[in-house]
Amino acid sequence: MTTPDETAPLVVESLREWRGWLEELEERFAALAPPGNPPVSSADYWYWERACTRLVTVVADRTQAESGWYGHCMQVLQWLLAYSGIDEGQAQEIVTNAVGGQFGSWIAPDVPVVDAVSSRFARAVDGVR
Repeated sequence: MTTPDETAPLVVESLREWRGWLEELEERFAALAPPGNPPVSSADYWYWERACTRLVTVVADRTQAESGWYGHCMQVLQWLLAYSGIDEGQAQEIVTNAVGGQFGSWIAPDVPVVDAVSSRFARAVDGVR
């Protein structure tokens, strides 16, 4: 940040980038959520597990797993649940219990960790229905 004339284009570009990310997430949510929004059957478990796996992976990649990346990852998972009609309080509890301190700063999670988190996430969502 320097002068207003130099800073303004940077701010505009940052806002465009953020909007693009939000639009990308909306498209991902539509593609990943179980059919029939809100979901209605326990057969949806597979969709939730897959959605969690893909979103964790894309957030880790997009943020380059830098400091605190997992906070945004948890936020994105909560947004997915809100998109799917799950109460905000339940969504926060589901995500907190699923992630459970499994992610760390400056390191992308390995496959077994993502699988475990995704499995807990899917079981918890299935329990809400």
